Amino acid sequence: MVSILSVLRSQRAPSLLRSSLGGASRVLSRCFSTAPDESTLFSKRATLDGNTAAAHVAYMMSDAAFIFPITPSSNMGMSVEEWSDQKRKNIFNQVLHVSELQSEGGAAGAVHGSLVSGALTTTFTSSQGLLLMIPNMYKIAGELLPCVFHVAARSVASQVLNIFGDHTDVMGVRQTGFALLASSTVQECMDFAAVAHLATLKARVPFVHFFEGFRLSHEINTIQTVEKPLMKRLVDMEAIHRFRQHALNPEHPTLTGSSFGFDALFQLTESSNTYFDNTPQIVQDTMDDFGELTGRHYKLFDFFGPEDAENVIVCMGSATEAAIAASTYLNGKGEKTGVMKVRLYRPFSRKAFLDVMPKTVRRVAVLDRTKERGSIGEPLLLDVQSTFYESNMGNSVMVVGGRYGIGQKEFNPEMAIGVYDNLKLSSPKNHFTIGINDDVTHTSLTFGKSMNESLLPRGTRQVVFWGMGSDGAVGAAKGAIKIITQNPNMHGQGYFTYSAHKSGSLTISHLRFGPKKIEAPFMVTSPDFVACHQKVYVQKYGVAMARSVKPYGTIVLNTPYKTVEALEEHLPGEMMRLISEKNIRLYNIDATGLAVESGFDKNRTNMIMLTAFFHISSLIPAQEAVDKIKKMIAKEYGHLGSDIVAKNSVLVDKVLVNLLRVNYEPSKWRKAEVLPIQRDMDVPDIVRNLVYPLMDRKGSQIPVSVFFDIADGRVPVGTTKYLKRGVADKIPIWKKEKCIQCNVCSASCPHSAIRPFLVRKGEQDKYGLPESFEMLNGKGKDLKGLLFRIQVAPLDCTGCTLCAQACPEEALVMEPLLDHSATETKNWAAALHLPSQSHMFDEPSKRFKLRFSQFHQPLLEFPGACEGCGETVYAKMLTQLFGEELFIANATGCSTVWARSPGPFVAWTTNQDGHGPAWGNSLFEDNAEYGFGMAMAVKQRRSEVHDFISHLLRVRRDRISNDMVVALESLLKVFHTNDSWKAAEAVRKMIAKERSTHIIGGTSRDILDELERRKDMFARKSMWIIGGDGWAYDIGYGGLDHVIASGEDVNVLVMDTEVYSNTGGQMSKSTNRGAIAKFASGGKMTAKKDLGLMCMSYGNVYVASVCFHADIKHTIRAFQEAESYPGSSLILAYSTCTQQHLKGGMAQGPSQMVKAVACGYVPLYRYDPRRLETNQNPLQIEYSPKVSEVENFMLMEARFSAMKRVDPPRFAEFRRLLESDCQENMTALCTWQNAIIPQT
Repeated sequence: MVSILSVLRSQRAPSLLRSSLGGASRVLSRCFSTAPDESTLFSKRATLDGNTAAAHVAYMMSDAAFIFPITPSSNMGMSVEEWSDQKRKNIFNQVLHVSELQSEGGAAGAVHGSLVSGALTTTFTSSQGLLLMIPNMYKIAGELLPCVFHVAARSVASQVLNIFGDHTDVMGVRQTGFALLASSTVQECMDFAAVAHLATLKARVPFVHFFEGFRLSHEINTIQTVEKPLMKRLVDMEAIHRFRQHALNPEHPTLTGSSFGFDALFQLTESSNTYFDNTPQIVQDTMDDFGELTGRHYKLFDFFGPEDAENVIVCMGSATEAAIAASTYLNGKGEKTGVMKVRLYRPFSRKAFLDVMPKTVRRVAVLDRTKERGSIGEPLLLDVQSTFYESNMGNSVMVVGGRYGIGQKEFNPEMAIGVYDNLKLSSPKNHFTIGINDDVTHTSLTFGKSMNESLLPRGTRQVVFWGMGSDGAVGAAKGAIKIITQNPNMHGQGYFTYSAHKSGSLTISHLRFGPKKIEAPFMVTSPDFVACHQKVYVQKYGVAMARSVKPYGTIVLNTPYKTVEALEEHLPGEMMRLISEKNIRLYNIDATGLAVESGFDKNRTNMIMLTAFFHISSLIPAQEAVDKIKKMIAKEYGHLGSDIVAKNSVLVDKVLVNLLRVNYEPSKWRKAEVLPIQRDMDVPDIVRNLVYPLMDRKGSQIPVSVFFDIADGRVPVGTTKYLKRGVADKIPIWKKEKCIQCNVCSASCPHSAIRPFLVRKGEQDKYGLPESFEMLNGKGKDLKGLLFRIQVAPLDCTGCTLCAQACPEEALVMEPLLDHSATETKNWAAALHLPSQSHMFDEPSKRFKLRFSQFHQPLLEFPGACEGCGETVYAKMLTQLFGEELFIANATGCSTVWARSPGPFVAWTTNQDGHGPAWGNSLFEDNAEYGFGMAMAVKQRRSEVHDFISHLLRVRRDRISNDMVVALESLLKVFHTNDSWKAAEAVRKMIAKERSTHIIGGTSRDILDELERRKDMFARKSMWIIGGDGWAYDIGYGGLDHVIASGEDVNVLVMDTEVYSNTGGQMSKSTNRGAIAKFASGGKMTAKKDLGLMCMSYGNVYVASVCFHADIKHTIRAFQEAESYPGSSLILAYSTCTQQHLKGGMAQGPSQMVKAVACGYVPLYRYDPRRLETNQNPLQIEYSPKVSEVENFMLMEARFSAMKRVDPPRFAEFRRLLESDCQENMTALCTWQNAIIPQT
């Protein structure tokens, strides 16, 4: 069967090679898309990433896998699910059973149950996901159940979230009883996965096999695989038989999970010591057996260096390779250094450690990739110190420790040399840090400049691709590795850095190629070749590109500037100087224009840039590269038809014709004018000292002191306005003569980048508006005396076109950013200086009207969402309706990423009065409870305020001014309604007035002080709990159900994309029948969970189903009713997403929402229990859909339509079932409606 997922991926322009975070596993899983040859082959050469390598072995050695997505381990689960769908066989000649659970805790529970029932079982996880498994891990280890958890080790969220690699999560489970086996290369990810699965069977001790997330999980390298004949030769089948015989079975029943008292537990605990004591030798024996058959020999601890080494670094994971490179370099200069690579960390074998440690060692530096707050030292340091001090070497060896690489901070050979330099001091610094500048507690070590190139194998070529999330640059890089390493004499390595933003943010691909094996787990700093895939990056990062590239190196740009003169006009002067001084070969191609000209999406440039790379780099003959690219095209797009293949092939052929070698004049370019960066410095300190350096990619140079005031992770809001990404190719230009002032364009913008502005007639000169700031007379009585303008933020716009599509009169036209950037930037700045007129539209009769709502500033601006995101419009509207007093508890997921990642770039902002959403995030699974806690805290605090004011008016009235009495009495009357917002403001103004001047008969100072301390709780708060369907339908459902059932006054907004969007599009219980998703390669077999009906069954919960672009007014009405409802409310908000693979891209989102409602795929309704009080039916259904239109809806989304190309009968059956589901859902709603109050 052809992989359904492969068809699905190819629907996304520009194809499989556009994969970003979903990375190497999805591209490279095809290496194992069919069963390996069952001959005597033990291994074969392949180019893989760490995730795929580990998953390959786990699949072979398991009966079952229970999975749940979490970055960066998700790809392991995706791979095994896809292979299972393809009916690939494991070593037992069975297809692996794969099940997705609702959470990591659920996955661990299923693993436990599967193990006690006799099935070899595995799972894959990271970070908080691993910590959620801890209770079951204690059980599994205590019950001596053999299994392997494969962990892409990742930072654990503390005061902030970080999705990148370190050892924090693994160190959090070292006490559970699991053995911990560390891989330090992609090859080891494959080999140690095998060792773990083999050793656990003999030891009866469960294993965590871990490797750093992203650094190894997503690194691509050329390795030797482990194949089924090898595993069959090595596996202990008798141990498997004993395991199965020991399982629960009514044929020979036993009981597991008993309970012991205080008099017996201690002895029982100690009785298993032998198993753990024997585990190190079992692992070593397994490594020896493995080495005999593969030639790859490993030890529990491997020492690298001379036998008489004196200064030694001890570490584990990928850092060992950087340390080995540094040690080799220093030893070449006559020093005596070495590296101890820790492989089996638990159980820690002191004997094995000391057996390989040179007896000449005098000083040891232990490196930990974690931090244990409050501890006297990090875990590995304490283990090594204990090992030495309990041996006869304890008095002769000095052991110091340090931290490195937290949150995947770069660790390279220069830093390792800094550690060795510290060991040479008379008093080496202990508890040091390396890689940062700690100017607060002064723990940091210094280190020298980059020397990476000198440490690489001779003949290694280095390449860097600068791309944008979802533009295919990462995919092009992976394609380059795949093609080059087809040559058996060439090796490749690829590592990819990503911003935590969604698509549209910077990606950098670090590639190395050469005739020898490359183990260099650090970034490329001096490339031979640089490709800039986005023209916007020429201005932003062009200088950095030119500064990094080697003398006589090569740069290729994607810009529309087709002459030397045009380039000279647009390239930064410093970039031109560097290019000339370093004799850099410069090329240019208008890849974006070429793609559009050829009928492709503007972002479909990856094949173009890949072809240009091969033509220029000469790594392989250009024609051979073209032929291989065309073969790749045929393989990936063949199922779409010969016309698609031909179209792509023609595009490849056009590259060489359009590629320009820039013959610049060196002497002229050396004198290019260098202009200073124009940047507003009249900004808060955190922007100047943190935001700006991060924007300039200088984050690693920021000293610790800059973070001191935000040590708890709390950062100021409204900082995305400083980003000015300028990623749009075209922006909307307002044609005022066509505008009807409906403001639909503003409401439809997912990025808050286009807004209506008002100014009073006759006052426009007062604000110094530029001539280009044209305005119209305001329409209607409510805008009488006002001038109106629609204004775009040109450098914040993403060019998604949704505003232009939404405009009913075609008053917005998409035109090139380059033609309008200067003018519209001035206009936007002028618009922001206009006073807000929103107070004119505060009354509910106006604020909750679409047109007038848009005059309220969106307090979510410029979120880092994918172009055309379907979620942000809901959150933005929420802030325009309730933003001044809005509390938000946000579940981890896409909405936390686009709202506040990375770091201090926060899209939530404030209005001109300084008010705005108070936003918080705890975890993924607990968001409902987290928000509930917020709500109860506010309720309790406001209750105290109410009681205090009541007491003042009752007991201390004589000490309060008459005006204050009136204001406080007015506040109490509306204390629990939204009218309290205005009443609260009146009291606050009265307090400020009486505090600033002494008034005879005024309120006493002590009462004013008490009121001042409580003033931020005068107004009723709007409490919202928001998140995606992965949270609400799956991992957080238990908590959500409890909070909804509580009846407390909280509002829940579920932005439903029907998949786990943030982790790459895995199936959730919101995924509809027939939809193809990760973990559902053959299409989801079951219907979507009806969360709305489930919550309506409580009877006292407000429930609404909305679909923004299908009916904005209905969405606003639902928000208004939900917020005003004095109890729990739930809004299910259907959201389009890139993971749905819309035909024509996200620009088709609004029209697809209309189709979704028209065919009944998304029902629109509002269930308001208050209506029963007036004998009205609480359930209002907005539309009578035509279910016959379901197929048209399905064909517009590749998650459904891909099945039609691969398996038409199956698609037809899914269509029939989905039509039936839609009809049954509507019938159920109507039945429910009729059951409450029968319709006549």
